This record gives sequence, C-alpha cells and structure tokens, in this order.
Amino acid sequence: MLYRKLGKTGEKVSILGYGCMRLPVLDGAPEKIDEKKATELLRCAIDHGVNYVDAAYSYHGGIGEAFLGKALADGYREKVLLATKLSCKRVNCKEDMDRFLNEQLEKLQTDCIDFYLLHAVKKSYWEKMKRFGVMEFLERARAAGKIKYTGFSFHDELEVFKEVADAYPWDLCQIQFNYLDEDFQAGIEGLKYAAEKGLAVVIMEPLRGGNLASNVPGEAKKVWDRARIKRTPAEWAFRYLWDYPEISVVLSGMSEPEHLTENLRIAKEGYPNSLLTEEKSLIREVREIYRSRIKVSCTGCKYCMPCPSGVNIPRNLSYLNDVFVLDDVENARFQYGVLLSPEEKAGNCVECGECEDVCPQNIKIREMLKEVKEFMEK
Repeated sequence: MLYRKLGKTGEKVSILGYGCMRLPVLDGAPEKIDEKKATELLRCAIDHGVNYVDAAYSYHGGIGEAFLGKALADGYREKVLLATKLSCKRVNCKEDMDRFLNEQLEKLQTDCIDFYLLHAVKKSYWEKMKRFGVMEFLERARAAGKIKYTGFSFHDELEVFKEVADAYPWDLCQIQFNYLDEDFQAGIEGLKYAAEKGLAVVIMEPLRGGNLASNVPGEAKKVWDRARIKRTPAEWAFRYLWDYPEISVVLSGMSEPEHLTENLRIAKEGYPNSLLTEEKSLIREVREIYRSRIKVSCTGCKYCMPCPSGVNIPRNLSYLNDVFVLDDVENARFQYGVLLSPEEKAGNCVECGECEDVCPQNIKIREMLKEVKEFMEK
C-alpha cells in the first residue's frame, strides 16, 4: 500500500480509503448489511494497509455506524483513521449537533472521531449550519477531545465551495471528482484551491457510481485497447486520480471481494505524476465519449431515497443512462419491466419534489422520470 501526507494534519494515510456507503447487503435492502461479509472485507482491507475508513450518520438507513463499531473491534479501530459526518439535513437546532455527535460516538464505540465532517454541504445547508453556530460547536468538540480534525463533504457550485473553504480552518474536504467531473461542482479548480490552503483532499465517486468500471461503451473500450500498458477501466479511473499529488485519499465502496482485490492491486502503482502524456490523451478521449452519451448524471448515492411514493429513483435513472451509454434499448426495457415492481416504476411519481431538494447532483429528477416513463413504457 502507498501512503500520502494528509494535508496539514501530517497524518500518513493510505491512498485507497474504504467508503462505507455501499457495503454488501442482504435481499437488496440497504438497511440489512451483510455483517459477516462486510466485516471480512473491511478487515481484509485494513490487513492489507488501508487505514482510512469513511462513514456517515445516514449510511445504510442510519445503521452503518453501529455496524462499524462492531467491525472495528478486536484492535481494528486502533489501526485506522476513522471519518464520519454530521448530517446537515437532520440538524434543526444547535442542540442537535451535540446530540448527533454523542450518538455517533456511542454507535462507533470510540471516544474520539479522527475526522468529523459536515455532510453534503450545499448553500442552503451551509447557511443553516452557520446560524446554529457550527464553527463554535466544532471548536467545543475538538477541545473536549471528541473529534480530532474537522472537514466537510461537498455537493454544490465552485463559488460555494470557496466560500465554505475560506470560512473556517478546516483540515479536510471531501469532493466528488473523477475524469468526467473536472468541471462539475468543486471540480479541478476547487481541488487546487483546497490544496493551496493546506486542506487535505479526499475523493468520492471515483468511478461515478461504478459507471466508469462497468458497462463501458464499445468506443471507449477501443480507446483503452490502444494503450501500450493494458489496464482495466477501473484502473484507468483510479490512476487518473492518484496522478494528482494534491489528492490524499480516494474512497471506494468495495462490496465484493473482487473489487477489493483489484483496488489493492491498482493502489500499488498509484504514484503522483506517473501517467504518461499519451495515457492522459487516452483518458481525455474516453471522457468525451462518455460526456457525449450520458443522459443524466446520477451516481447512485441514494440520497433521494426512500421516495414517498415508492419509486426506485436511482434504478430508473440508471436504465435511462444504459440506453444512451450502452446503446442497448431492448435490454434496458427488459430490465425495467422485469426487475422493477409496479410501485418502483417512474410512472408512480407524483412530482412532490422531495428528491430534488436532496439530490447532490442537482438533477431535475421529475423531468427525468417522465422521460423514463415515456421511453420505457412505449
């Protein structure tokens, strides 16, 4: 495993971090973590040098942290830097911040959280948290020894990112970044801005919800095949990120043993400034192929779920993307018809708009679901 300095904290961190948003589950239910399998995967990753574990209050229907508290027993807690997040969405008064933190410490079975982040910061959440005195709260929590370092994860425009980064002496920021998202949200400019301020940069969605590793368009495969050094699509995506010296950690939600095995292998060569000029050119070609085909920029984060009407929003949007990215209409329609229950289908949407209020990608979900319905139910 390769390690990098984590910003101004001076901590040494594995370049591959374990993201706990997509742990293996039973019966396809997010709130039913397959604890045996998930524990084995997490401990195997740690045994192979992964020392950064990322969680959040809301992951897996609110049970993710309690699972981690058990999975990191037997000495594993002492082997990792543990990050989790305060749910900005759920904070409704200043007292909530202390209440959530104390609850998280109990769930995680720890006296101190190494990295405590504000979760999914956007303009409206940031304004609310400032009113509740979030910066004073962070200082109190740090002084009490309940947290060691502070940070924020981010889903909004670059201007808002800079405003938040400038407002407080953060230790870390977590941004969505991959070779498709150079100009999306914080983007490459936000990455450079944070690094110049001494903030450690942690990357989420390196594979765009898995879309850059699976269901690769034929045009993109032909580009990768031209490379002198052969790599898997996932490897190209990770190597692109690790080529940036400003990036400390790349998170991956490894829900299968083969995911972990491949990522550990890739991480052995994740040196900064190691990609050749010709390889960067190939990545640019593939980027343009994807950008020309993707219909909706859903990453499958499931912040929009559960839908009050029962619509499986991420699955519906993924089928729409499959049509355009893979050019496979019949298979997308077949899966839509067979794999979704009637209440999960796009036509069940009542346009309440709750999903759009929490979507970190700012997708016009109601419009997209209308398109799914029209496209899939012809």
